[in-house]
Amino acid sequence: MGSFSIWHWLIVLLVVVLIFGTKKLKNIGADLGGAVKGFKDGMKSGGEAADAAAPVPPAQQVTQQQRTADPNTVDVEAKTKS
Repeated sequence: MGSFSIWHWLIVLLVVVLIFGTKKLKNIGADLGGAVKGFKDGMKSGGEAADAAAPVPPAQQVTQQQRTADPNTVDVEAKTKS
């Protein structure tokens, strides 16, 4: 299992060009470049937005005492379908 020589890579490149064509490969390259650029821009703006945004406090849990104190609260586990 030796390494591939330059001739192996040229044959692989020739086969890829024959299968996909140069126009499609050019479009794939442009799409990939645009995606990488968009990702980099998103990482830059995402870091700035994360620093500026205030952290949101977690939602308060309902305790058993609060559940029984409110008559409008329905315990889903106790309710059965008839």
